[in-house]
Amino acid sequence: MIEALEPFRIELTGYCYRMLGSGFEAEDAAQETLVRAWKAYDSYDPVRASLRTWLYRIATNICIDMQRSTQRRALAVDLGPSGGDFGSALSENVFVQPVPDALVLPEDQAIRRETVRLAFVAALQHLPARQRAVLILRDVLAWRAAEVALLLDISVASANSALQRARATLRVVDVGEPFLPSDPVQRSLLSRYCEAFSRHDVKTLVALLHEDATMSMPPYSWWLRGRAAISVALSSPGAACAGAWLVPVRANGSPAYWQMRPGMERPFGLVFLDVRGGLVTGCTTFLNVEELLPLFGAPVGSGSD
Repeated sequence: MIEALEPFRIELTGYCYRMLGSGFEAEDAAQETLVRAWKAYDSYDPVRASLRTWLYRIATNICIDMQRSTQRRALAVDLGPSGGDFGSALSENVFVQPVPDALVLPEDQAIRRETVRLAFVAALQHLPARQRAVLILRDVLAWRAAEVALLLDISVASANSALQRARATLRVVDVGEPFLPSDPVQRSLLSRYCEAFSRHDVKTLVALLHEDATMSMPPYSWWLRGRAAISVALSSPGAACAGAWLVPVRANGSPAYWQMRPGMERPFGLVFLDVRGGLVTGCTTFLNVEELLPLFGAPVGSGSD
């Protein structure tokens, strides 16, 4: 029976990640889903619901239970005004955490990659848990209203109402722009950014930023907005980016890179870039590398050549 359940692992992990905003918690929730399903498999009735619906019902209940004792995960820009001092590092459960693509994006399913972007997952956290589940199931996974109603044990009208409320909330939350890997303008932008970063060419880096671009470094709540402020931060002697370089990594369906530094065996941080047209609109560098490496594994091809 476990053979019948295992093929659902990646899509369930992706669903749990959108619900919870943490790759580690998503893995735990997906594993718990499969364990509960395995233990209760003899009671599963295929007449009442498909195997996928049954598994997603278990996963939804697990995610809702996990969220009852935790605060809403967010991005640094949601936690307070820009600028100021770094202050103390916050707990990892304050922030939406990154996740490897391979953990949440099944290769055999046409699931939109942009729905695991940090900004989109952070926006989902604004929704009550059941509205979040409805929106993910309907707008991300393309389930029918009747299927969602069956999963949540509510009426179709209630499912549709929850979807409309969830969509209304997301319309006033900034979810950014999706990354289009096939877009030559975006590919050129990323190439120029990485090259300028490796040269520590602050002038070029700043020129590639949108005028309202943001920069943040979880697990600190500190963040900056605007070219001028970011230019000062990048030019600071304490920035210590000279000699650093970026190694691509597949994460969150987004432009993502390990930042490597001379003399360091492990990465300094995991960098995500948001892009819009031909400019970078945001740079988020996760500094909790020791926590992330078990999930992502060591960088591949991390040499500076």
